[in-house]
Amino acid sequence: MEKRFVYADNAATTRVSDEVVAAMLPYFTEYYGNPSAVYGFAGKAKTAIENARAQVAAALGATPGEIYFVSCGTEADNWALKGTARMLAEKGRHIISTPFEHHAILHSLNTLEKEGFEVTYLPVYDNGRVKVEDLKAAIRPDTILVSVMFANNEIGTIQPIAEIGAVCRERGILFHTDAVQAIGHVPVDVQAMNIDMLSLSGHKFHAPKGIGAMYLRKGVGIPNFMDGGGQEKKRRAGTENVPYIVGLGKAIEIATQKLPEESKRVAALRDRLMDGLLERIPDIKINGDRENRLPGNVNVSIKYVEGESLLMMLDMQGVCAASGSACTSGSLDPSHVLMAIGLDHATAHGSLRFSFADYSTQEDIDYILEVLPPIVEKLRAMSPLAK
Repeated sequence: MEKRFVYADNAATTRVSDEVVAAMLPYFTEYYGNPSAVYGFAGKAKTAIENARAQVAAALGATPGEIYFVSCGTEADNWALKGTARMLAEKGRHIISTPFEHHAILHSLNTLEKEGFEVTYLPVYDNGRVKVEDLKAAIRPDTILVSVMFANNEIGTIQPIAEIGAVCRERGILFHTDAVQAIGHVPVDVQAMNIDMLSLSGHKFHAPKGIGAMYLRKGVGIPNFMDGGGQEKKRRAGTENVPYIVGLGKAIEIATQKLPEESKRVAALRDRLMDGLLERIPDIKINGDRENRLPGNVNVSIKYVEGESLLMMLDMQGVCAASGSACTSGSLDPSHVLMAIGLDHATAHGSLRFSFADYSTQEDIDYILEVLPPIVEKLRAMSPLAK
C-alpha cells in the first residue's frame, strides 16, 4: 500500500484556491491604498471592497447595504448576539438557542447569562435536528432573539432554517443563524428563509483565514461591536483588510456558481465513504441525519476505540481528519455536540469527522477506506473495552 496525503478536514479550514490568490495579489502590491483616503489611488481599493460586498450579497440573496465585513465568523456571532441582547434588554431578556452551537455562540450566551439574560436551549434529538414545535413552545412574551446554526460543524446536520425563520418573523422575534459551515456548500437565501442576521467565514470555502462577513437585515439596528473610525458605514471600525475582502468576494462568487454540480459531486464522495465504512467496520454509527446533511460531512462513532488514537494513526498514514471541532482540539472532554444528541461518553470519545470540499477526490475516499479498517482492528485488539 503506497502512502499518500489526504486532507479530509475541510470543516476546520480549506485550501485557498488559485483563483482567489490571483484576485488578492494586486491589492498587496499595486492597489495598496487605504480605502478611506480621498485621493484617486485609494479609490481602487474602495471600489474593490464594494465589488466584494456585492458578490457576497448576491450569494445570500441580500442587498450590498446589508453586508458588513468582519474578521471571522466568531466576531459576527459575538456582534449579533451581544448587540441584539443589549439593544433589546428593556423589551425582554429571553433568548432561544441550541446546546450544540459553535462555542462562539455558546460562550457569548454564557456572557449574556452573567448579565442577567435567560437562555432556553432547545433539544436537538438523536438525528441532530431541532423541532419547530419545540421552538414554538419555548417562545415567551419576553423572547427577543433566536439563534440556531444553519449546519452543525461536527455532524453536518442542516436545520429547518426556513421554518424557524418563518416562526420568528411571525412572532416579531429577531433570528440569527451561524452559517459558517453552510455558505458555499448549500443554497442560502436570507430573504426566503426570513433570516435577520447571518454569520459567515471565508476560510470555510477556499478564501483566506481572517476574513468573514455579517448579514444584517436592513432596519435591524444593533449597536456597533467596535468603536473607532467610520469604516463599514460607521458600523465596524478598523481599516479594511482589502486583499482578504477581495478574496472573500471572489471565493463566494466561485462557490455560488459551482454550487449545484459541486455539492452533488462532494455528496457522492460523502456517501461513498459512509457506506464503505459501514460495510468494512463493525460496531460503528453514523452521527447526524443522513438526508439533511452537509454534502462534505462524515461523522462516525467507532466503538471500543478512542478518536485521538485513531487520528494519530491516520496521521501516520497521511490522512488529516478530526475528532470534533478544530476550535476545541486538545480538550479531553467529549464533544458537546455528540453529547447533545444523546451519545454516551465512551461512544463520543470514539468519534471521527471527515470533511470534504472542492479539492477532494474519489481516490481520497478509497485511500481512507483502505487504511482505516486495519487501524480500527489494531486498536480494538489492544482495547479492554473490545474484549
